[in-house]
Amino acid sequence: MIIRKGPEEIERIARAGDLVAATIAHVGDHIRPGITTLELDDIAGAFVTAHGGVSASKGYHGTYPAEICISPNSMIVHGIPGPYVVKNGDLITIDVGVVLEGAIGDSAYTFGVGEIDPVARHLLDTCLEALAAGIAQAQPGNRIGDISFAVQSVVEEAGFSVVRSLVGHGVGRHYHEDPHVPNFGQPGRGPKLTEGMTIAIEPMITVGSPDVYLHDDGWSISTEDGSLAAHYEHTVAITGAGPRILTPRVGIAVESASLLQ
Repeated sequence: MIIRKGPEEIERIARAGDLVAATIAHVGDHIRPGITTLELDDIAGAFVTAHGGVSASKGYHGTYPAEICISPNSMIVHGIPGPYVVKNGDLITIDVGVVLEGAIGDSAYTFGVGEIDPVARHLLDTCLEALAAGIAQAQPGNRIGDISFAVQSVVEEAGFSVVRSLVGHGVGRHYHEDPHVPNFGQPGRGPKLTEGMTIAIEPMITVGSPDVYLHDDGWSISTEDGSLAAHYEHTVAITGAGPRILTPRVGIAVESASLLQ
């Protein structure tokens, strides 16, 4: 069941989204060689709490143990923060969900640490461009497949792979709602986009194969071939004026195109 929200509820989701974006930027300010992902998680948790929010991730399905998800390098999503020590050249994905005033915002950003190699930079640029292309299709009257096709086209034209077993989703009243928002598909297919829908659009892409595996912790998902992955995500409202990003970037210098501030 797709939950459509009224103007007041969308504004509450936007306030949660502002805190999500600020949290990602705050954690990003602390990402440096030598820090552990557990330390970054503590920083995120303290920031969210200080601003009146609650992690949407911690305790999710009764088992997720951390405040946020932190996924390095070949890990795509749902990485559990721990003893991993950040290194120069790493790609570190910060994925944050926050509950504020009963509403949920959800966003992710992949940071390059220090000097990253040209392939990694191209991967990040492509993932941002794919996110922008998907958001541009989030118009009333379009269909989910229009978003999916736009993302897939950008990624595959750049020579990278779309992860097909992981998808975006509705969000706002619950952390994960209908509809699914795949990053591949055919235009004109899937549920129609109508005003009041709030969805998480989130390209997850790899340098190599799109195949993935689930770690023994039951959460972390990595590329099967060990290739680098990137993941960017925004919570987006479908409005009569076009797509509205509810998790706008705060204090992060986006280096690709004129993208997604």
